[in-house]
Amino acid sequence: MPQHPVATPAAGGRRALRAPRAPRTVDVDVVVVGAGQAGLSTAYHLARTGLVAVGSRGWERARGTFVVLDANHRAGGAWQHRWRSLTMADAHHVHDLPGMPLAVADPAEPAADAVPYYFAQYEEAFGLNVQRPVRVERVDRAPDGDEPRFLVTTRHVDHPDAVVVWSARGIVNASGTWGKPFWPAYPGRGAFRGRQLHARDFRSAADLADGHVVVVGGGTSAVQLLLQVADVTTTTWVTRRPPAWVDEEFTPELGRDAVARVDDRVRAGLVPESVVSVTGLPLTPAYRAGIEAGVLRARPMFSRLVDDGVVWDPATTPGPTAAGPTTPGPTAAADARSGTAPGGWVPGPPFVEARTILWATGFRASLDHLAPLGLRSPGGGIVMDGTQVVAEPRLQLVGYGPSASTVGANRAGREAVRRLRRELRW
Repeated sequence: MPQHPVATPAAGGRRALRAPRAPRTVDVDVVVVGAGQAGLSTAYHLARTGLVAVGSRGWERARGTFVVLDANHRAGGAWQHRWRSLTMADAHHVHDLPGMPLAVADPAEPAADAVPYYFAQYEEAFGLNVQRPVRVERVDRAPDGDEPRFLVTTRHVDHPDAVVVWSARGIVNASGTWGKPFWPAYPGRGAFRGRQLHARDFRSAADLADGHVVVVGGGTSAVQLLLQVADVTTTTWVTRRPPAWVDEEFTPELGRDAVARVDDRVRAGLVPESVVSVTGLPLTPAYRAGIEAGVLRARPMFSRLVDDGVVWDPATTPGPTAAGPTTPGPTAAADARSGTAPGGWVPGPPFVEARTILWATGFRASLDHLAPLGLRSPGGGIVMDGTQVVAEPRLQLVGYGPSASTVGANRAGREAVRRLRRELRW
């Protein structure tokens, strides 16, 4: 990797140029990128096969080694960045990591505290020696040698001059999605004079209590945030597709069907679908109450933003004009009382004044560091066979596609290690 001169003080107050030290290169068998659920599960299974974590006593002399790289300053993956009001009771079920159960003493504890504490205990218990905070900048194929290898270039988050290149026989990428929030493009986004906030940066509903909030997005995060914000101010909910409420238990059969549908997409090299687009939204008692109150009644996506709000063109406004953005239609309360699953969009005025647009529009896989490998297919995704990248069998993606869930991530970590063992023959 080319090095750039660095200016340093010289005698007499002048500044001289010196070239920084060449990056240190460390040979390992496997690099794991990311220390969330999928990354830690992978590290556990790597250790079970006999590979030794970098930093362990005697690792330099071990027959096989691995390293886990994480850009965060502490354990916890993306969970440490979640909003404080997301408790363990409200969060999607956090599955146990292999070999150590998760004990939740207080369901009201913020997930941003409980899960990082659990992950930190896990790292220590199994001696995983996660290297942090280091950011993976790029992954390249090494020049031809005795065997194919990857060069993983990393930079210390707090000390940018500290560059290390890891020469690896195989990679398990578990970088997740938190680092790549998705901001959809809509006309007028630059003209809106109010606040625009992605769900990733949401901290407290009280921060948004100074005016009307338009919440954009049809997933679980949008619903949870909408209910919180509605306690402090008025809201409008807009979605790209009508909310898919599901009034039935999420059975293993439904779960397998959802995984199969996402798996079909990644095998074809398409961008993975969101979980909610496959499973729908569960009609919990809290969500039913929100529907009856008129809060969880969605309108279609607005046509454009203007300086003080959002506008729907006539073709995008269903039915007659409603009384207001959060006023329940007559079917909302009736559906909630009768126990039926409400569906479709509700009508509303062609213009809604807003102080805040809260974009709960999800995330995309954080894979920019893999761009030098040229893995993207014409369909926009990466052609996969389970966790294995078809074009690069020594590269495994966990937490991507069908394994983008806590239980899926655990299974994917085990599968990725099994496949790497076959490819690398250790």
